[in-house]
Amino acid sequence: MFEQIFENVRHKSPLIHNITNYVTVNDCANMLLACGGSPIMADDLEDAVEITAICGGLNINIGTLNQRTVPVMFAVGKRANELRHPVVLDPVGAGASRLRTDTALGLLEKVRFSVIRGNISEMKALALGSGTTKGVDADGADRVTEDNLEEVIWFAENFAKKIGTVITITGAIDIVTDGERAFCIRNGRPEMSSITGTGCQLSALTAAFVTANPERVLEAAAAAVCAMGLCGEIAYRRMTDLDGNSSYRNYIIDAMYRLTPAELEKGANYEVR
Repeated sequence: MFEQIFENVRHKSPLIHNITNYVTVNDCANMLLACGGSPIMADDLEDAVEITAICGGLNINIGTLNQRTVPVMFAVGKRANELRHPVVLDPVGAGASRLRTDTALGLLEKVRFSVIRGNISEMKALALGSGTTKGVDADGADRVTEDNLEEVIWFAENFAKKIGTVITITGAIDIVTDGERAFCIRNGRPEMSSITGTGCQLSALTAAFVTANPERVLEAAAAAVCAMGLCGEIAYRRMTDLDGNSSYRNYIIDAMYRLTPAELEKGANYEVR
């Protein structure tokens, strides 16, 4: 299943418009190129709406919000909906500040998203209207474990049904659900949390996978999560005693560049509930 999804990404090379944060913008662009997609970044109102019209999908990331870019996110989201383009939201740090939370909630109200990807704390902030996060990371009390997995699946499925979109919650165990089926994914390495931007890269990756597979949004989102986690595993095996988190970041992008659809199919570690 995931083999064909990844083959579609490689074959179609979807052009993805990214409004992302300035911390990880370069890594997001390189991850899209590595998976076979094509990135374009535009966040000025006079430019962005036209740019999104020529793309196949849109990735909105609220990691470094400012008063100039917030209206752009609403405008391009509306335009992408008019064109029936897939739209991914990464609500970075929702719950950490009023601006982030209000912007994310406003986007949910005005824009129809294909996938929302974030950590459990960010998702709770969206579902409840407020929350607690450790900056842009999940609050320690919210971490997904085997002990609370069923509870988190129940939360994710109900949230997905309520807003009518695929929900991707990433953490030690990743959950991807449309409200009816839930993929529980166990790819990845804990060391990936030492790199700024693996989540942002995954959101860009998700946009490419969904854009190349518009009829299989749930499966495409799950495939993107498996691919990112698998590349984290492959990259970690390459690490030496002299390597650190900067090398690890580059190795993950390299692993995605060299990953084959057959390797993804074989290495994806998930169950469906």
